[in-house]
Amino acid sequence: MEDSRPPLLYLTHRIPYPPNKGDKVRSFNILRQLARTHRVFLGCFVDHPDDKQHIPALRKWCEHSCVVPIEPGIRRIASLRGLLRGEALSLPYYRSPRLRAWVRRVVIEHGIRSAVAFSGPMAQYLDLPGLDRRVIDFCDVDSAKWSQYASDRRWPMSWLYRREGERLLAFERASAARCDASLFVTEAEAELFRGAAPEISARVGVMQNGVDAEYFSPEHRFESPYPPGGPVLVFSGAMDYWPNIDAVTWFAREVLPRIRAEQPQVRFWIVGMNPAPAVQALAAECSGVVVTGTVPDVRPFLAHAQVVVAPLRIARGIQNKVLEAMAMARPVVLTQAPAAGLAAQNGRDCEVAADEADLAARVLGLLGDDARRARMGEAALDCVLRAYSWSAHLRVLDGLLDVQPPEPGGQEDIPTVIGELADAAPSQVA
Repeated sequence: MEDSRPPLLYLTHRIPYPPNKGDKVRSFNILRQLARTHRVFLGCFVDHPDDKQHIPALRKWCEHSCVVPIEPGIRRIASLRGLLRGEALSLPYYRSPRLRAWVRRVVIEHGIRSAVAFSGPMAQYLDLPGLDRRVIDFCDVDSAKWSQYASDRRWPMSWLYRREGERLLAFERASAARCDASLFVTEAEAELFRGAAPEISARVGVMQNGVDAEYFSPEHRFESPYPPGGPVLVFSGAMDYWPNIDAVTWFAREVLPRIRAEQPQVRFWIVGMNPAPAVQALAAECSGVVVTGTVPDVRPFLAHAQVVVAPLRIARGIQNKVLEAMAMARPVVLTQAPAAGLAAQNGRDCEVAADEADLAARVLGLLGDDARRARMGEAALDCVLRAYSWSAHLRVLDGLLDVQPPEPGGQEDIPTVIGELADAAPSQVA
């Protein structure tokens, strides 16, 4: 039987499978959603040797794919050509003649008229004829992230990061102006971009993250991965990502000693792939710190931790690590950065701390009250089930992609869908 689903181009900066880190969780769930209603042609990069083995698995969701291997070290050097061209360094990093040629070919050969780009730099492949619908899932305002990095760095890196923020914002604005819709993971991120690009504010909307509540469920039973000892605090995430590195370093050095001064047996487990040397060093430098590296399944570590911590000082959007812990009915203590935009009530569904002293106090408060930990875990699970369904959030893509092409000069349908989505966005943390 002939497949009646329309073709669609989907571009991601990293192979969207397996969904084992934050951006891949979102890009994979988008892929799965798109494949329900479209024949997906996927173009992406693969930047880790372990991920190459998963390329054949993409056939389950894609009619065809072009996966371009890249070596991050070489790409970082190549991206410096952006300094000569006056462009953001992120653009040549993700620039590939092979991928561009494949995109042009499949759009022509298969009559593709709709495209979704995941992350801003992939929008550089959308500027070609034939497409009637172009949607960018920026996720976060990456240009603002680079500008924020600049404030924490010394010259010359502060200058380089500030420049990247400025050049990337110019590219983000130009790309959004050429597209029908620009999506962000929270209303706060969307509003930040509307302020930076007021000329396209009517086409900016929100598509929140979700969580697989069946996979991350307290109903699953796991053996404890922790050896006998005191209470466990856990942080999970890709440990070669600078905001995660900063978070665990700050927590281990500034917050954990305050906690262990009251409860000396408390242990802090850092669970996640590719721990950077600075992370590995924490196990020797700081009492009570354990660094695991890659684990086959993060759920046992979440299920048997007394408290999950997310002490991120730089964070944009909604953190999947927080949603996953909440879905496992674990009490979560987080800082204000990852709490922004989270549809949860402080003190009921989670604990939001203002500084290191407050963070330590909130952790100690939970460690000293078993019943309160249980109540907060139950409230966290209820919050996730109520507000963070992937299928509900991602249905906005159907509204943006499946509408009929507009009459010349008219795009009334796009702002309507965006407006409805913004109105449905849940409130922020109290």
